[in-house]
Amino acid sequence: MRRRFFIDKFAGGRAVLGGDAAHHLGRVLRAEAGQLYELSDGHRVWLARIEDVKRDRVEFSLVEELPSREPALQTTLLLSVVRFDAFEFALEKATELGVCAIVPLAASRSEKALLAAAPKRAERWKKILLEASQQSRRLRPPTLSAVAKPEAAFSAHGESLKIILSERLETPPLRSILEGQNATTVGLAIGPEGGWTDGEFQCARQRGFHEASLAQLILRTETAVIAALASLNYAFPAHAPNVANAPISAQAV
Repeated sequence: MRRRFFIDKFAGGRAVLGGDAAHHLGRVLRAEAGQLYELSDGHRVWLARIEDVKRDRVEFSLVEELPSREPALQTTLLLSVVRFDAFEFALEKATELGVCAIVPLAASRSEKALLAAAPKRAERWKKILLEASQQSRRLRPPTLSAVAKPEAAFSAHGESLKIILSERLETPPLRSILEGQNATTVGLAIGPEGGWTDGEFQCARQRGFHEASLAQLILRTETAVIAALASLNYAFPAHAPNVANAPISAQAV
């Protein structure tokens, strides 16, 4: 299976890959002229042939436009900041499972030291999203917002279905919330390992969030991310065709 890389644009039947990605392709993978790779500008995907490999750029000619699909379910993940190894694992798996946007949350029970250090990790997190998107052959990486307070994040999103995961015993299971739903956009809020506060639950309910449970056992944050997103992908159609992706000649790009 060919590797996929993201570029800024297609122009005149050609494309250029620069920066760290060009270094990785040219120096680590030892790419050579004539080799074929997939390129995406976030809107279309092309099969492209390497024409020249330079120190900090790889030049391609476009060969054939390839089919691409957008997720039919647009999911925004509101993810509380936890220890960085777990948080970054969750970012990677959320990307593989198709989330469209990620909002890191400064929950009341998130560790203060982690919240203070989070802004410095933003570029690393974006790189994780990029690499996971390439690996899973997405059309584009998910967007990553700045760290936000839960109250602000709950208010900012108007998805057709909004879910906040809860470990409280009386909480209905996620599958009962999803039954009969025909949502196209979902907001999924997952708390820190210390759980949400009563105030955060109240704020979420006031803004239309449904409390849902994944199991009687208490899951780690990164485990909850995988389980919840997999459940959403099972409950709703996986992909919709990209109708804008009509065949176009390389010369017309």
